[in-house]
Parts: sequence; structure tokens; C-alpha cells
Amino acid sequence: MRNLINILDLTTKEIDELINTASDIIDSPELYANSCRSKILGTLFFEPSTRTRLSFASAMMGLGGGVLGFSQAASSSVAKGETVADTIRMVSSYSDIIVMRHPKEGAPIVASNVSSVPVINAGDGGHFHPTQTLTDLLTIKKKKGRFENLTVGVCGDLKYGRTVHSLISAMARYKGVKFVLIAPDELKLPDYVKTEFLCGIDYIETASLEEAIPSLDILYMTRIQAERFDSPEEYERLKDTYILNAEKLKSAKSDLSILHPLPRVNEIDTDVDDDPRAHYFDQATYGRYIRMALILMLLKTKGVVDRRTHGTEDEHLSCQNPHCISFGDSERGIKRLFDDGKCIYCDQMAKKV
Repeated sequence: MRNLINILDLTTKEIDELINTASDIIDSPELYANSCRSKILGTLFFEPSTRTRLSFASAMMGLGGGVLGFSQAASSSVAKGETVADTIRMVSSYSDIIVMRHPKEGAPIVASNVSSVPVINAGDGGHFHPTQTLTDLLTIKKKKGRFENLTVGVCGDLKYGRTVHSLISAMARYKGVKFVLIAPDELKLPDYVKTEFLCGIDYIETASLEEAIPSLDILYMTRIQAERFDSPEEYERLKDTYILNAEKLKSAKSDLSILHPLPRVNEIDTDVDDDPRAHYFDQATYGRYIRMALILMLLKTKGVVDRRTHGTEDEHLSCQNPHCISFGDSERGIKRLFDDGKCIYCDQMAKKV
């Protein structure tokens, strides 16, 4: 059995294979129509979702399989106090593969440790979102024809933006990739992401979208996420920091690719939608096909790839991240695990207690 918790659980060769399979499904969907006949996908969305949840359901249906699950925690036994681990143990007895989204970082790791079927991380708090990254990579390959030697600008919420963290970790593995990190000081890319994924990689940090645009091959816009802020006042102050419009694109390259994981609020003006460089709706469409390819791979792949689930218990360490699944007592019975002083659930450094 194999899980997908982090995009780095996949090699670049495996990503190429997934992209090739997705492209084949796009060209010949009828050849895959019964590939998952009698198989069931469990969709456990403890946090709201439109594209990810519906694209996974559509993907499984397109493969001939069935779908069960819930779209919000309030409609499940979580509302009664059930833990993630207990929910997963139960649902894995009803399904062949599980996709889950959860507001707590590291929740999919807890799930993968107890599940009897493959678990796919569809987003854990501000941590990672590997299937969105697969969608992004398929879009980049379709629009640019390559991953190497690209200048990638990521703009907006780089602190809590799990799609950004996953995309950077994936693209950093390709030769000649440069990053332009566009964010206000309050939403800059976390140090742990820079340390783990950008060591030896060419990148610059700036607060100016206008100054960055002319150099970019890809512009990845992100939403300032109200749900990630502890302070409503801070969100209100930062929510309109970056707005991409047709005027700002006048200085951009003619072959720029504009991406966005969606949903957007107002960070991309509607006057950009008809620009031939705007690919975010194509990106959403590609999400269905890459998820079809991923479901097929995980149901067929033997072996275990759980590199992030292992660590050592240490009574002298405590994770101080309030967004981590191991913080507090909401997840009863969870083991507090650390690797070189870093929490294995959220990747942040722990503190001695």
C-alpha cells in the first residue's frame, strides 16, 4: 500500500508517468472508463472544498468507480468528538482509497498510519497540497512544454499557502528553475520551506508584483486566506495587497503563463480572464485528469512510501504550532514524534519543555 502525503513522495520519473497517463486519458477517456469498476473512493473533507472534492469525485466516476464521504466536518461524527484516527479506521473498511482534507497540519500523516487503504492528502492546513501541485505541473507541461529553466513567480500568501509550499518543493528539483517570491513581510515564505527546499536554488524576495512581472515565465497567484489568520484585523489589512489586472500585464512576456489554484476572490481582476496567457480555468480542468491518473497509480502500486511518518518520541520536546494536529488534546492518543528536533507532522522546529 502506498500513500501520497507530500509531493516529494513521488519521484520526478513518477510525475512524468502520471502526466503521460493524464494526457492519454484526455485523448482517449473511453479506454479508462471501467478501470476502477467496483472500487470506492472515500472523500473526507473536514474543510470546505469545491474543485478538489468535485474533481476527485468526477475522476473516480470517470474511471467507473463509486464515491462516498462527507463535505464538511459538521456532517460527520467529528462533530461528536470522534478523532481523525477513528474516522479513518472506519472509512477505510468501507472504501478502497481515501482522499482527505483537514484544517490541521499533519492530519493525513495520522490517517496514513492507521488506514488499511491508500490515503491521499488533499490539503492539510497551511502545510501541503500535493494533488494541486500535480495539477499545476500538468498545466505547466501543457503550456510551457518543460519544467527546466523557468522563472516562477509566486505571489500573495506564501506563509500559509500550502499550494505554494508544494509547488516550490516540486519545481526546485528541476534544473535551472528560479523563483521570485512576491509577498508582504507578514506573509513571506516560512523559513522551514526555504531551508528544506530552496537551499542552493536561485531565488529573490520582493514585495512588488509590478517589478517582478517582466522577468517571469510563470506567475502563480494565490488568495489571501481568511481561514488561516488568527486575527480578522490582520486579514482585513492584507487581503487586497496584490491585484493582478490587464494594466499590470502590459510589461509581461507574451508567453507568460498565469496560474491560480482557485478559488479567487479579487486577486485576479476579471479583465485578465480573456487574456490568452490566463490558464487558471484550464488548470482546474486538468485537475480531474491528473487525479484519475493518481488514483490508478495508487491502486496498482505495491510497496510503502511513508518517509514522513517516522520519528522519535521525546518527552522533552513540544510542537508549538497551534495549527498542527499534534498541538493540544483534540487528537487523543496521538504520538508526539520528532526528527532532529522537528515535528514530523508540520515540519516546524519544536521547543524544549
